[in-house]
Amino acid sequence: MNFSLYNMEIYFATTNQGKVQSLQRDLGKYDISVVQHPVDLIEPRSSDVQEIAKSKVNQAYSIIRKPTVVIDAGFYIHSLNGFPRTFVNFALETIDLEGTLKLIDGKSRECEFRECLGYMDEKLSEPRYFLSHVKGQLSDKPKGSMQKHLWSRLGLIFIPEESNKTLAEMSHDEYLDWRKISREKNSLGQQLYEWISTHTK
Repeated sequence: MNFSLYNMEIYFATTNQGKVQSLQRDLGKYDISVVQHPVDLIEPRSSDVQEIAKSKVNQAYSIIRKPTVVIDAGFYIHSLNGFPRTFVNFALETIDLEGTLKLIDGKSRECEFRECLGYMDEKLSEPRYFLSHVKGQLSDKPKGSMQKHLWSRLGLIFIPEESNKTLAEMSHDEYLDWRKISREKNSLGQQLYEWISTHTK
C-alpha cells in the first residue's frame, strides 16, 4: 500500500518556522503536509527531551484534536556534564554563545544535538516518540550568519562531524547537502513516516 496516497496533514505545535520547514522537507516527498499550529504550551522543567515532548504533545493534542507533533531539542556538551541540556534558551539569554565557549576553554569541544519528536492522534492511547542525535564539536568563536532554515543560534558555533564549517557558515546548498547525509541517519520525519505507514490504516 502506498501511504502517500492519503495526502495526510499533520499539525505541528510550534512557533518556530525553521522546525516546520525541516519536518516538511522530510515528509513532503510522501505527500504528507505539515501545518504549523502555534499554541502556548507549558514546558516542564526537565533535562530529558522525551519527558518534555510527552508533556507538550499531550497538551497540544488536547487543543488541536488532529494528528499532532511536537519536537523538543537539547544541546549537550560532554565536557560540561551535558550543559546546557534542554535549557538552551536560558543559556543563550544569560551567558550567550561567547559565555558558553568560555566554559570549555581547554576542554573537549565534543557536543551533540538531541531531538525528540512526539506524535499523537485519535487512535493512540499514548504518544509515540522518535529520537535523533546529531554529533559534532564547538567552534572557537561564532562563525557565519543566521539564516531562515537555522532554528537556533547554536548554528553559529556548532560544527557537525560531517563538516569543517558551522551550520551558519554553510551556503543553503551546502546545508541541504549536509542535512541530506545527516538525515539519512537521524531523520525524525523518516522515522515518523515509517511508523505511520505501518500502523495507520
